[in-house]
Amino acid sequence: MTVHGEREVVPSATRAEAAQALRDFTDAYNKADKAFDPALDAGRVTGPLGAVNQAGLRARQVTDPGGNPQHVPLELTDARFAIPRKAGWPRWFVADTDSNRDKDSGADDTRWLLVFVRGGVDDVWKVAHLSVLAPKDVPAFALDKDGFAEPVRPDDTGLAVAPKDLSEQYVAYLRTGRPETFASGPHTTEWRAQRKKNAVLPGMSTQYVDQPLDGGDFAPLALRTRDGGALAFFATRHFERQTAAKGVRLNINADVRALMTGEPKSTVTKERVSDDAARIPKGRGGPVTVINRLQGLVAAKGE
Repeated sequence: MTVHGEREVVPSATRAEAAQALRDFTDAYNKADKAFDPALDAGRVTGPLGAVNQAGLRARQVTDPGGNPQHVPLELTDARFAIPRKAGWPRWFVADTDSNRDKDSGADDTRWLLVFVRGGVDDVWKVAHLSVLAPKDVPAFALDKDGFAEPVRPDDTGLAVAPKDLSEQYVAYLRTGRPETFASGPHTTEWRAQRKKNAVLPGMSTQYVDQPLDGGDFAPLALRTRDGGALAFFATRHFERQTAAKGVRLNINADVRALMTGEPKSTVTKERVSDDAARIPKGRGGPVTVINRLQGLVAAKGE
């Protein structure tokens, strides 16, 4: 009997493989962070986290060519793995970990959720998404009798928003305040209010352009939660164009200059990628809650 690996529904990884992938990522991340060298972890990151990580390291290579003088090795412990069963590629899983980047009690306590993706049998595991959440915000995932998680189809119609539509609907909301699908909070109403406040300042105007980012390694991934909803990981792209009035000098920091092309005579356009996570409720009644937004500068252009 022939078994077709692309058709058979199997666990994306064993728990031993997931634990090894977490160690491999952490080792590569620490080497890259210590040297400020994007090549040292380029093979272990992808998607929105990869875009943010690699651009940040490229900038710091310019600003700190001798490496990171304040490097403290990242430690990811107390790992809990949510591994879905699925057919075909890509395969993926979520590692819910404790990090040494916070305090383990009180308001500063956080969990790091890393989404590992593998595109084929010959590929290594890479981290596509990172969400830093308070422990209370980490949802309980739906598990089968063997303890495996349930992946959500990109076109699932039983949710308030299908995962495949999440990036497009989020950027539409940021532009217009509609659709009114998203709950109020720091990544929705408060972000829009902050932008409105900063759009016109003495001597400076700012325009914002938001774009969906949902193809290839940036495609959304979602797991079913115990309440029937989903936790979705997705990405968006954001441009911020600042124009200075005549005689007003643009204030451009070192990290922006390190990634800049062109000469900023009166205008600078900053391009950022956001690594986003959202709770999507079951059905059409409740709002989508964006619970994390890790945003990083990936390019800049002066004119």
